[in-house]
Amino acid sequence: MIIAIDGPTASGKGTISKRIAAHFGLPHLDTGLLYRAVGRQTLLNGGDPDNAADALAAVDFPAELLEDPVLRNEATGSLASRASVHPAVRQALFERQRAFALQDGGAVLDGRDIGTVIAPDADVKLFITASVDARAQRRFKEMQERGASITLEEIAADLRRRDERDTNRKDAPLVAASDAYVIDTSQLGIEEAFAAALDAIAQARAE
Repeated sequence: MIIAIDGPTASGKGTISKRIAAHFGLPHLDTGLLYRAVGRQTLLNGGDPDNAADALAAVDFPAELLEDPVLRNEATGSLASRASVHPAVRQALFERQRAFALQDGGAVLDGRDIGTVIAPDADVKLFITASVDARAQRRFKEMQERGASITLEEIAADLRRRDERDTNRKDAPLVAASDAYVIDTSQLGIEEAFAAALDAIAQARAE
């Protein structure tokens, strides 16, 4: 069973995806982490993530970079959003994600174009979303717990910029697949959101 889960930053899709993978005993891939690694490697290379050639050169990042906690911070997330607009970068990472989706037994993948590009043939497609205000509050709480120095207003502004880039890029924009179940988590706790996702999966499998 292939489960594709898409949505914007801080919508809760990562947490929900991990819970779903554990529930069904399936391997999980956070595809956004691949793009964060490219963005981070571009910076380490002294390049510019807005430059297609610089970003493409960073696709061959060392595997250990995926374990670096710096990939989870807001600055790296912004770098990833900038690097991911380049079609050549997306194509370079396509096969890696596709192979993960097609492994024996299935998998859970979360990102921004899983149900539309990476695994359009997925058995179940979910689109997890939430308002900018709700997402900013969640991310602000995370950053406070990590001791990061950033304001709620800065996080909200960054989310809006990333949403703009992700939804309006020419190649593989962030959009719900036509057959995806849309779950708005703005007013939901994690348990409620997880339950809603399980209900959607049950409906999709029953069709």
